[in-house]
Amino acid sequence: MIIEHFALNVTDPTAASAWYVQHLGLCVLRSLTQSPYTHFLADDSGRVVVEFYRQTVAPVPDYWAMNPFVFHIAFLADDLPGAHARLIAAGAAPAGDVTVAANGDRLIFLRDPWGVPLQLVNRVVPLSAGV
Repeated sequence: MIIEHFALNVTDPTAASAWYVQHLGLCVLRSLTQSPYTHFLADDSGRVVVEFYRQTVAPVPDYWAMNPFVFHIAFLADDLPGAHARLIAAGAAPAGDVTVAANGDRLIFLRDPWGVPLQLVNRVVPLSAGV
């Protein structure tokens, strides 16, 4: 099977979607201008899709209280410090320092303006290299 998308219930899917488009380079595949204000966004590859919506039948998780190791969205960044600084200037919040894995991968957490944990990743060897 192929993953089609993953979804996040957020307080303001229209604003969140606009932020991800402007600052993370995602593109809108589909959107609704009425409730639940669903927005499907794709990355540059077109194979990873995130859905933002406001479903009132379910609570919006407290993303700010969520440890980034429970859930996060990871983005590749060639210039980790530059991307981190740019996103902080755009309203993201820092959520840790750069860590270096045993294999040399560099990682750092932050949160989007709605508290959703993000991770910026600079890999020594791409995950897909072995596929």
